[in-house]
Amino acid sequence: MHRFFNFFFIITSALLFLFIFYRSEIIWSGNGREYYYIYYAVSIILIIFSIIFLYTSSIIKTYIIIIFFSTLISLYSYEAYLNLTDNSVMEKKIKLYKESGKDFDTRTIKQVYNDLKKTDKKASVKVSPLEYVKLKDIEIYPLSGVSNSQTVYQNENGYFMIYESDRYGFNNPDEEWNSEEIEYLLIGDSIAHGAAVNRPDDIASQLRILSSKNVLSLGYSANGPLIEYAALREYAPKNIKKIIWLFSENDIGGLGYELENKILTKYLKNLKFTQNLKSKQEEIDKMARKMISISSKSNQKFTFFRFLKIYETRKLLLKQDQISEIYSLKNPTELIKIIKLAKEYAENIDAEFYFIYMPIKKFFDKNYDPSDYEGIKKIIKSLNVNFIDINNVFDREDNPLDLFPFKMFGHYNPEGYHKVSKEIFDLTTDK
Repeated sequence: MHRFFNFFFIITSALLFLFIFYRSEIIWSGNGREYYYIYYAVSIILIIFSIIFLYTSSIIKTYIIIIFFSTLISLYSYEAYLNLTDNSVMEKKIKLYKESGKDFDTRTIKQVYNDLKKTDKKASVKVSPLEYVKLKDIEIYPLSGVSNSQTVYQNENGYFMIYESDRYGFNNPDEEWNSEEIEYLLIGDSIAHGAAVNRPDDIASQLRILSSKNVLSLGYSANGPLIEYAALREYAPKNIKKIIWLFSENDIGGLGYELENKILTKYLKNLKFTQNLKSKQEEIDKMARKMISISSKSNQKFTFFRFLKIYETRKLLLKQDQISEIYSLKNPTELIKIIKLAKEYAENIDAEFYFIYMPIKKFFDKNYDPSDYEGIKKIIKSLNVNFIDINNVFDREDNPLDLFPFKMFGHYNPEGYHKVSKEIFDLTTDK
């Protein structure tokens, strides 16, 4: 048995080191190397430990093997607990919702989608543009979802967000594209998308109501700054008065992925580059529906590998909000370039440009590290961009978490969206 473990520890630790090197230096070409430092350190320690193990006595080896398996069992037990806790959070939400006299929709996204398909064959599920980022064999890079379709998103407030997408796959009434003038154009991620609420509770709808004018949103779930800028280039009409960039702190991490995509980086290298996506919606629809089909079949496999990699435990122990997010503000060169280009785009079409910082729940946690927030604020002000800090909305609340679903992690609830939209309107409207 000891001979087996002599080889097992050496081979396993060596393979782990090679895998980390492959991810850090080949997949990511050295970008975000700091993210992998801790993993390099762990793998090197394991290699040293494996060599020492060869020369220890049989009794000590036995104790080490027992400790190893005890630790392994403990880690996976804790990982299982963290995954089960997610379910208990949902159960808590259901209980709170029922106490308010309402029914919580307990179906899964897949079940809602299948139910919609019974009466509407064109129904679809939200497909984030970021899902295409690692595909190397695609000829175009979609920046939106399926067009003219009942689209299912997620359930955070007790009900599923379901919206009728417009001609280009965004969350807008389609007739907004026929407007002679657009008062507000929103770019951003899930908050600009309207995540967790239905119309008219999303920001775009609220701005339509408050301004009595036309509003378009190019926001989509999981977008990072480069996808947001690309969407601006591809879809923004020229008749815009105000461009509103809704920025959430978790947008920063996705930029690491985007900068590795050859199609997306063309928007930075060539200011005349375009994919002409408006004329390719039929192809985009086909690609999105294929992604929905693949995702439906691979959900269980994906969950299993997350468990195998002790995803939740690493996220907690390493204090990383997203294991996959490797871009940081320590070298913000590309982020600065993107914001400058977006500002110049607005100036070229004679539109006002606003950068709006949208806080997420972790901002109000006791252990929150404000360094990224302060870094973003400093960057925007150095670029002479109109900066609006939506934290002011939450500062006026007795309990800021009242504006989040069930006071838990997620996007805003309807009240939160209404107050945020009113602040944006007030601060971007001439008195």
